[in-house]
Amino acid sequence: MVDEEVAEKKLNNINIQIEGMDCVDDVELVNKRLLSLKGVKSVSLSLEKEGAEVTFNPIEVTYQDILRSLAGLGMKASIAKQAKGLRGGWWREKQQLALLGCGIIALIGYVAMWLGFSSIAFNAIFGLAVLVGVFYPARKAIMALVNMVFTIHLLMLIGSIGAILLGMWGEAAILIFVYSLGDVLESYAMDKARGAIRSLKDLVPKDALVVREGGNVLTPMEEVRMGDVVLMRPGERISVDGIIFSGSTYVDQSAVTGEPVPVKKSVGDEVFAGTINHSGSIEVKVEKAVSDMMLSRIIYSVEEAQSKKSSYQRFSDAFSQYYTPTMFILGIGVAILPPLLLGSDWQTYIYRGLVVFVVSCSCGLALSVPVAIVAAMANSAKHGVVFKGGAYIEAVHKVKVMAFDKTGTLTVGRPEVTDIVPLSDVSGSTLMTIAGSVESHSSHPIAEAIVRRSKEIGLVLQEPSAFEETAGKGVGAEIDHMRYILGNERFISEKGFDIASARKILDVLEGQGKTVVLVGGNASILGMIAIADGLRPETKGVISNLNAFGIRTVMLTGDNERSARTVAEQAGVDEYHAQLLPDDKVRMVEHLKQTYGAVAMVGDGINDAPALAASDVGIAMGAAGTDVAVETGDIVLMADDLSKLEFVRELSRRTVRIIHQNIAVSLVNIAFMVLAALIGLLGLVSGLLLNEASALIVIANALRLLSIKVEERNVIIPIPGSISAPEVGK
Repeated sequence: MVDEEVAEKKLNNINIQIEGMDCVDDVELVNKRLLSLKGVKSVSLSLEKEGAEVTFNPIEVTYQDILRSLAGLGMKASIAKQAKGLRGGWWREKQQLALLGCGIIALIGYVAMWLGFSSIAFNAIFGLAVLVGVFYPARKAIMALVNMVFTIHLLMLIGSIGAILLGMWGEAAILIFVYSLGDVLESYAMDKARGAIRSLKDLVPKDALVVREGGNVLTPMEEVRMGDVVLMRPGERISVDGIIFSGSTYVDQSAVTGEPVPVKKSVGDEVFAGTINHSGSIEVKVEKAVSDMMLSRIIYSVEEAQSKKSSYQRFSDAFSQYYTPTMFILGIGVAILPPLLLGSDWQTYIYRGLVVFVVSCSCGLALSVPVAIVAAMANSAKHGVVFKGGAYIEAVHKVKVMAFDKTGTLTVGRPEVTDIVPLSDVSGSTLMTIAGSVESHSSHPIAEAIVRRSKEIGLVLQEPSAFEETAGKGVGAEIDHMRYILGNERFISEKGFDIASARKILDVLEGQGKTVVLVGGNASILGMIAIADGLRPETKGVISNLNAFGIRTVMLTGDNERSARTVAEQAGVDEYHAQLLPDDKVRMVEHLKQTYGAVAMVGDGINDAPALAASDVGIAMGAAGTDVAVETGDIVLMADDLSKLEFVRELSRRTVRIIHQNIAVSLVNIAFMVLAALIGLLGLVSGLLLNEASALIVIANALRLLSIKVEERNVIIPIPGSISAPEVGK
């Protein structure tokens, strides 16, 4: 027992980056190879992070031995020091160059055949295509065989060899090309998925300006300690989680909370790393270690959510887990058992065994899923919807609940003027001219909304003088020697204005979840301007249609309760949850999954990334979304058009139906061909012809997905409950 405890203390851990580990078959190969090494105690593999954590006894095995063992699998392994960037262009990837070369040469071979070249000529061309394209899939097949892990690559290799022995070089080249293309697409999809974590880590500050007695010192984040005071200047990304020690500012917290409007922060308020300091210099006392920061927790949530998510593969790879070894054993058995046990003719049964190998490597089965998925993805891209992989096309039709972020998803994502309410003898245009002119010197988002609206309706703004801004309350300035004050109720009251005449309308507007700016001048309230982040025009219609399809709709937001309730009522969602941090959204997604079933999450912000990853299908708003949300999402709506969700659902439904049809046709065809081969009714040539016929049926059926179109609908535009129309000419 003592010896075991001593040995346990001597164990080392190593994190390895493994380039080329792109599918579950690769994971199984790596796991089996590492555990076969004496001294390796445990292996934890992550397909999403393309890495492994290995626990080993350094007395029995070195980390160099571990790296060399993976190199033997044709994978490049190295000690993981930092997240790597995306792989280079396709022209730098040898496997993709081999795929391209194989495809081009095979095409030339078919052109030569069509032009009437001799069989020697075009078979030589096909042979060259085979030589160019076979290396990488053959290496996988051989490594799988050496490690006794049977994959469909084995049948591909045996089928290709059989086709070559029969003189069917073209079929061999096309088979190699199809499987190689699937491998490359799978590798590309996985690398894009890994980019989500890398993009999140790019937001982690590298250093901080720590306040010391001798002056401010730029310090690496690893050396920043709790209790240190960090100086943050305007425009900088805040580097730590902490409490403001001195100063005040506006902070854009959208990276963490999803709030669209920067929040006023002063002494005693909490700030988060990764948020942006807008307007003032502040000193922040560090309250959390780097590993415990909010942004670090978001990164951890994304990593954990992705690692828990089911790993989808091409159907042929999943099916090959059982199908490949069965066909391999069956083919060998047919070739040798009858001659050995019954004294049958060797040539006859070797021929039958070869036929089993050839027909079991069915092109129809191989193409059942990929062609349908490629057709669906091509059609969706044409309509502004990008799928990160075929698995998500298949998954959408199972969704029972669709959860939405609020800001930038159900809503437009920026504050807009919704109501202009003159209260004195001034007209709406005069009120907006005054407000726009005064606010033109402020950089606050609400001020920008007022100025933007003033310019949109063609007003000519004047240059204010004696401008003053009181953070979090309002502004004041002189125009034509007249002093005007704009701000919230408290600020206007502090300046001596009587708001009794505005009380009733003010309460109604605020009850609608709007921010109200009161305009004061000449010792009286001239009017008020309401601002809100309005619904997208298509939101209400989309939610209504989803509910009609039996899909439950839920809104998850970091906004306050009143604003959330207002937007939820306007949009028509079944339920809403407010004041949620990123971790809360993940927990809510998990709760919805347990309660209702498969969940799709629609979002656009960094704070949505963990929830997007935790959901069964993450749908990112593309053009307005952050890079992290776009990379973490499984589906991207490039035009930020929620109405495309109906297209996504219909495309998913039809794709799954066609895949089922293709698989059924392929399996029936394989069952017939294998049975016919076993009893000697099918030869190599006829078997290959049936394979081609099955493939043509599958391809023709799958290509029907290219004809699916987005249905034109009358978009339901919600009309806000305004007190006065936002026309200003009255």
